[in-house]
Amino acid sequence: MTKPPKAVFLSYASQDAEAARHICEALRATGIEVWFDQSELRGGDAWDHKIRQQIRDCALFIPVISANTALRHEGYFRLEWDLADKRTQMIARDRAFIVPVCIDRTPDSVTDVPESFSRVQWTRLPAGETSPGFVQRVSTLLSPGAHVASAPAQLPTVSLPSAPASSRWRLTSLLIVAFAVIGVSYLAVDRFVLSGRVAGTRPASARTAQVVAPAESAVAEKSIAVLPFVDMSEKRDQEYFSDGLTEELIDHLAHAADLKVIARTSSFKFKGKSDDVRVIASVLGVAHLLEGSVRKSGNTLRITAQLIKAVDGTHIWSQTYDRDLDNIFKVQDEIASTVAGALNVILNAGSSRVEIGSASIEAYNLTLQGNYLRSRFTKDDMERAIDLYQDAIRRESNYALAWAQLAMAYSYQGNIGWLPRAQAYAKAREAAQRSLSIDPNLVVGHYALANLHMRVDHDWAAARAEIDRMREIDPGNSTWTPLAVAGLASIFGRLEEAITIWEHQLDRDPLNIEIMDHLVNYYFAADRVQDAAAMSRRIIELNPRFPGCQTCLAVFLVFQNRAPEALAVIAKEPHEGVRLTFSPLVYWAAGRRDDSNAALDTAKHRYGDTFPYWIACVYAYRGDVDAAFDWLDRAYRQSDPYLSDFQSDPLLRNLHKDPRFRAFIRKMNLPD
Repeated sequence: MTKPPKAVFLSYASQDAEAARHICEALRATGIEVWFDQSELRGGDAWDHKIRQQIRDCALFIPVISANTALRHEGYFRLEWDLADKRTQMIARDRAFIVPVCIDRTPDSVTDVPESFSRVQWTRLPAGETSPGFVQRVSTLLSPGAHVASAPAQLPTVSLPSAPASSRWRLTSLLIVAFAVIGVSYLAVDRFVLSGRVAGTRPASARTAQVVAPAESAVAEKSIAVLPFVDMSEKRDQEYFSDGLTEELIDHLAHAADLKVIARTSSFKFKGKSDDVRVIASVLGVAHLLEGSVRKSGNTLRITAQLIKAVDGTHIWSQTYDRDLDNIFKVQDEIASTVAGALNVILNAGSSRVEIGSASIEAYNLTLQGNYLRSRFTKDDMERAIDLYQDAIRRESNYALAWAQLAMAYSYQGNIGWLPRAQAYAKAREAAQRSLSIDPNLVVGHYALANLHMRVDHDWAAARAEIDRMREIDPGNSTWTPLAVAGLASIFGRLEEAITIWEHQLDRDPLNIEIMDHLVNYYFAADRVQDAAAMSRRIIELNPRFPGCQTCLAVFLVFQNRAPEALAVIAKEPHEGVRLTFSPLVYWAAGRRDDSNAALDTAKHRYGDTFPYWIACVYAYRGDVDAAFDWLDRAYRQSDPYLSDFQSDPLLRNLHKDPRFRAFIRKMNLPD
């Protein structure tokens, strides 16, 4: 085909880079010129001038719209959209210029786009999978004389058949059963406040319904996210009870075999926010949301919960509970069990109960606070989390959960070099064993110990024993057991198995940075460098302070022959040790050998006892095989946790032909 004389400008948020790339490749494959900026180093007058010029000159402007763009109130893509919108004022109404593409189920009523984007037909390309029809439409619009009327007719209306009378009766019966089980009452003020997420939204237009309907089938009907319950007490002093109740609800619902429940990490990303329920549900990939409130008055708690159908924001079910605070954990468990039972009836899912541990309210609240701070992954927050766990233990010495969480925090401190490794792992082991001596059936305690066996002891048999015990205790556990299984699978080279497990975990916890971090490493090991880079960018978007996030992206840019960009990226790395250790690799790739040597000397002097495995990787990449093996042996002696995945590490591939590599595999008791 003849190459069209004019180009298409593709505008997208960084989280949607992979989907945008699919669209770009599909268009370019048929000879269409696409202006698709892939640089993550946005900024500077020259770059800004180039983008503005391209938007002025392009023939078509394709904004990539998604839940990510809806949630981001700032971003360079919004400037691009504004420039394109202003250009439409100089273009005849019958001429096509804006061609909006939505890559997920986000309704157009909540996407926060310029008015000119709403005047034209949208195309839905899930995850950027581009249809031949869309490519043909773009090609037609680029043809001389093309105008809006020349575009193909709108997508056919998708009729949604109304439910048969028998189905409607079954749903009504289920609701009646739910209300009969729990009793009927309702607190209007709580509902008014909680419904603020949907009160201001307008109904989806007929066009929205037509376009969104086919994509909705991708979301499982039996799927739910529990949003953090709101503390509406006069003194606002029940936040941690509210958080704890939310966690218990998630835990109870997660034990339903056929119900997809989003994990705590992702649900709590929306704490204190008032985003539209449809946007939240689209980001989390669920059909239902459960929200609620807690109000304390004297010794009485009033708890309100309501279930919302995400597609249109309608309330399916609501209930209020009044309870005395004689035993806070009994109240929490009772409410969580009752609400979960009602929802399981409504959603027609099975369930099983899990009892919560006993502790004083002070110890419980301190542990919740520790969990929150630990999930922020900064040195100071990790230290504060440990202080809170220790405070909880001082108040309740036999609180097994606090001991287990303390073990996890110590392990992370050792992994990242915030505490001398021998000291950190000794403390982690002691805390994990103490948790299990108190409660032998605590799954997270077994996970903490399994992780130490895998990453520190390199004792695969002991790790398997802990995993078997986890399965025996809680066969339906959807959090800790899969993570342990994936960890062992990756060590034994079963990368696809590990990736499948972690991707499934990310599906139920889509904003969990720890899960993304593991996928980054496994994608890289499986030679999926683009996927690894895209996941690194997601981490940076969510938490630019996450240790190693910029360095990983820099390494992936090196493997994509983009060393100059990698130098600028690694300079932003928030963790000094990680930055100094990998800078020699990036300098080497950029041809700056003297800088590489100097940086490597600094890294060895300052972090040789902390990151010996990574120094081995740098030597291996530079082709210094003897030095690489010397540092691998040192990593082995120092129980470096990153050594476990050495067999599949792309940075060590220069060592594979050396007989010492197979000898090292045998030394690690791994299959050759």
